[in-house]
Amino acid sequence: MPVRTLFIDPSRCIGCRSCEAACRECDSHKGESMVMVDFIDRGISVATQPTVCMHCQDPVAPCAQVCPVLAIQITPDGVVQMAEPSRCIGCRNCVYACPFGVPKFDIKARLMKKCNLCYDRTVQDLKPWCAQVCPTQALWYGDYEEFMNQREGHPINVTSFGEQKVQTRVHWVAPQEEELFRLADLLEEARSGLQNDKMKPREEAWVL
Repeated sequence: MPVRTLFIDPSRCIGCRSCEAACRECDSHKGESMVMVDFIDRGISVATQPTVCMHCQDPVAPCAQVCPVLAIQITPDGVVQMAEPSRCIGCRNCVYACPFGVPKFDIKARLMKKCNLCYDRTVQDLKPWCAQVCPTQALWYGDYEEFMNQREGHPINVTSFGEQKVQTRVHWVAPQEEELFRLADLLEEARSGLQNDKMKPREEAWVL
């Protein structure tokens, strides 16, 4: 059965924060948003992108690996859950281990919080709240085949951190791959054309 998941397309994000407002309606963290809309470089650009849990698969969720009390569970279909309040001891190992900087530690509640892919909705084959309300479909929910049939872009679920690669359940959407524009090759071709022109015999002008 195809795995349905989130596809994040920063090129479509308009910074409306609808996803944040909708996320606050999730029953597992009512009133708080586990989606963050981040500015790429606020000093020179208005570009934004939504940041959610990437639900790491390989290596298996670093946040879950470093939890000493097994407060972070992973469902059989690969969704990395928020820390279980009855188990979490507030050590913050998960916060430091996440390569994407997603888990947030609530000091008052002494609990790690993050996106759990609206598990109460997705198990019922409903979209996560963020994808449900996104007006530009910067957050899109479906499986890989649906995405390739309906959308443009190049979905990526492997991120490199130096020599370490992390495969995730959630996909980033990069622009469609295009042939590289090689200026040096074009200049060389132009020079070769000029050389060939100089070697050709000069034609007589047909207009006197």
